[in-house]
Amino acid sequence: MVPAALVFYALMFGGALLWASLTTGSLFTAPGQIPGEGLRPLRDTGAGLLAAFFVIFISRELTRRTGWAAGLARALGELLGRLSLTECWLLAVASSLGEEALFRGALQPQVGLVAASLIFGLAHFVPRRDLMPWTLFSVAAGFLLGALFEATGNLIAPIVAHMVINGVNLRAITR
Repeated sequence: MVPAALVFYALMFGGALLWASLTTGSLFTAPGQIPGEGLRPLRDTGAGLLAAFFVIFISRELTRRTGWAAGLARALGELLGRLSLTECWLLAVASSLGEEALFRGALQPQVGLVAASLIFGLAHFVPRRDLMPWTLFSVAAGFLLGALFEATGNLIAPIVAHMVINGVNLRAITR
């Protein structure tokens, strides 16, 4: 599963690069931003980490306190199977780069925050009742990641947030 996912995310990233080159011309910065100008790597990384820790905290508390979130974690864990620490982080890096490039870098400048967040959620739709909360969680995460992109003007914060959320949560649900 992991090798196929890595190829999928590489293709997603390549598609985002192609799309951005044909439309806005820039994949890594928000419209109106000059590439490299206003880039503040420490601030943007910090914003991504802060957002990630907030989402991870909320995820853990919901899983601990509610039946539906505990059921979602179990269902996702069963769907994914056991993953090693390395596999969790490989998937986290690949998914954050591919998805943020496509949904925030290429799509959001064309359709806006709301539409990009809804499409992001739909991309995480699995037609199983026990996985429906994942779609809703993904829409909310899409809004957060999109807001980070708009606030910082680049993809650093959303990529960092997405990577840490996926890495930590994947490890928790696949053990």
